[in-house]
Amino acid sequence: MAPFLTFTMFTLYLALISATVITANDTFSQHFATTKSTPTATKTTRLQFYFHDIVSGKHPTAIPIIRPKNAFGTTAMVDDPLTLDTKPGPKLVGRAQGLYALASKHDLALLMAMNFAFTYGKYNGSTLSIMGRNPILDAVREMAIIGGSGVFRFACGYALASTVRNNRKTGDAVVQYNVTVMHG
Repeated sequence: MAPFLTFTMFTLYLALISATVITANDTFSQHFATTKSTPTATKTTRLQFYFHDIVSGKHPTAIPIIRPKNAFGTTAMVDDPLTLDTKPGPKLVGRAQGLYALASKHDLALLMAMNFAFTYGKYNGSTLSIMGRNPILDAVREMAIIGGSGVFRFACGYALASTVRNNRKTGDAVVQYNVTVMHG
């Protein structure tokens, strides 16, 4: 009889605790969390700029941070200029900051994880975050825009990358980015 009584008391105790927790959570959601329906003001922005990946010379903008014996896994940290022209120069509109890594054993495909940090015009101080597979020998590569800040808050979209110039001796490259992004 004692084990049955202990089991019954324990069950009642659990039921009481569960009811208290459920009531407390319901109270919390009623008093502190608010949800408002607002009209969605989604804007679509299209951008075109050039990414200058400089791995050679005295002032590289991409630095290898992991160099395995074979190429697979090679990783570089980047702070590449973004410009309005194929030539680096005074028309700097931002920086591509993040990393890329050779993520395929079978072809030249990079994992891209970086932010486009804009420093010019109405986008000054805003960012777009890009993530995706970049098979660099393809004529056009598509990567996802997975977020943003500032003007690009709640961003989602895609970036199309096309190599404009690639120096096989130095490894330096210029890549055109056409970005379509929806944001709040």
